[in-house]
Formats: sequence, C-alpha cells, structure tokens
Amino acid sequence: MTLSRKEFLALVGASALVSPRLLQAQAPTTIMSRIKYATLGAPDLDAVENAYTTHLGHTVVERSAVSETMATSWGTPNMAGRPFVLMRPMTGENVMIRAIETEAIPGYKAMTTLGWNAFEIIVNNTDDLHKRLMDGSPFEHIGGPENLGGGSTIRASQYIGPAGEVLYFNSETGDRGKSNLPLPGDDVGRTNIVILASKNLGETMAIYRAAFGLGQGFVMPTPNKLVAEAQGLEGGAMFRLGFITLRERGNAIHFDEYTDSSAPRQAAKGMLPQACAMVSFNVDNLDAVDADFVADPITEYGGMRSAVFKGPAGELVELIEADR
Repeated sequence: MTLSRKEFLALVGASALVSPRLLQAQAPTTIMSRIKYATLGAPDLDAVENAYTTHLGHTVVERSAVSETMATSWGTPNMAGRPFVLMRPMTGENVMIRAIETEAIPGYKAMTTLGWNAFEIIVNNTDDLHKRLMDGSPFEHIGGPENLGGGSTIRASQYIGPAGEVLYFNSETGDRGKSNLPLPGDDVGRTNIVILASKNLGETMAIYRAAFGLGQGFVMPTPNKLVAEAQGLEGGAMFRLGFITLRERGNAIHFDEYTDSSAPRQAAKGMLPQACAMVSFNVDNLDAVDADFVADPITEYGGMRSAVFKGPAGELVELIEADR
C-alpha cells in the first residue's frame, strides 16, 4: 500500500501505530500476539536496575542467574550463570524489562548497528516524564518531546539508557479511546513497540510475515534525524521505515532500513550483545512458526515452551508459547 508522508503519519502512532480500520485488516493467521520481554544486555547491571526503578518506577520481581538450559536456547552458552533482574512497570503488567549482565563492547554506539535498536514505552504524559528525567537521571536526552508530524496527537521523546539502549517514551494527547496506543495505566506503562534495523527492509519484513502469519504492514521513506545524527549523516537523510502490527492492540514491530555500510551487532563470544539484546514475543503455537530455531524448545517459563531464532539482521527473537 502506498501512502503520502502526510497520510502515513496521520495513520501512525509513536513510530507507526496503525488506525483501527487498518488494524482490523491484520492477517487472520497471525500467531504472534504481543511483546512479552524487552531484554537488555547490561555491562553494569546495578546501574540499569537503579535507573529503571528510581526514575521509571519499575519494580524488581525477580533476581536470578541465567540457567545453562536457557543460555543454550539463546545460542549464547557463555551467558550461563550471568545475573539478571526482571522488572515490572508500575502498572503491574507482566510485560517486563529484563536486564542481564553481559560484556561491554568497546566503541558501541546506539543506532549505528543492525539488530534491535530501540524499545518504545507507553507513558501517561511525555512532557512530565521528560522534566523528571532531566532532573538528575542517568538517561541521556536525545530528542523531543514533540508531536509527530502529519497532525498526529502522539507526543514522543527519546533517550539513551545506562546500557546504551535507546528508549522512546510516547503518550496520546488526543482521544485515548480511539487511539491504537495502549492505555498507559500509570505514569510509565509497558513496552509496546520494538525497533529493528536491517539492510534489506523488504526481505526482513517478508521473513517476519511468513514466520508468524503477520499482515502486510506499511513501508515508506522518511527522514530520521536521530539515526542520521548517530551515523554522521545529514539531518534530512532519508531512511525506509516499515511497520507491522501484532495481534493485540498497541503491539508492533517497527523496521528501519540502514545503509549498506551499517555493521552487524557485535557481542562477546557466546554472549548477548550490549543494549537492546533480544525481544521475547508470545506466540500461540511454536509448531506453527516457520523458522529454524537455535536449539530445541525448552520449558523454563513455568512449563511453557520457548525457543529462539536468529533473524535476518542477526537479531535474537525469543518465542514463548502462550494461548492468549
């Protein structure tokens, strides 16, 4: 489907939230329901925990270490024994941030490599949160707050967190009953969009559509000032953006197409990468997924089966079987 920039932005939310009319056109065979965990590779685990609990109101619900079984499932055997914290947003929802200790990558710079590059979180008031984060928090401000173009009522701001992760905080300033953004539930809600960078947008989106029966989604060229600045390009540099919704309201994958010179994400041998390291999604049935798993499914999540595949940009995608 071809849209003008104005038409596209009128339909989208934080990065691209599709209108109810278009959301209803989601493929009937979609088996991917929602985002479950946004996983950070944290060189300094204490710093991440402090930042999210003190400044974003998250609560630690589990402290543990990665099991050998889980590390093998991820294809990262050297993560076995590494400590992690699982943090729930102040809303109490069980869509969580998982921070796991990993090795720092010298010279790592956000939004310059392929793979998962940012997590987007729904909030009640972008401006209020921005004021709080600017008052001595460890989050580095890189953009906003501002409304998206095309007359959008979505207001967004962007930051880099203590693990080098990029976070978008988005709020609906218009009629929340008609918005495809989920209701925040409190000052800071859950992760509802994840951003993936690849070199071939069309191929990457096609792989996700085929693997999970997802809808067609949207693609358009658009200037991306944040990515351009990070990569040393002119602020008006054009990038192709793609967007596909999942089955549950307010859950989506945003795809960015980076230049041919963009490097793969680096990680220490056998370990998760730094920053936005992995995304876990709920799916109805692992047997229906058209993808090659890193290892056989395991049952580390309360008996639910899970498995991981490595996507076309080298990204790690964990699938947790849950009939929702």
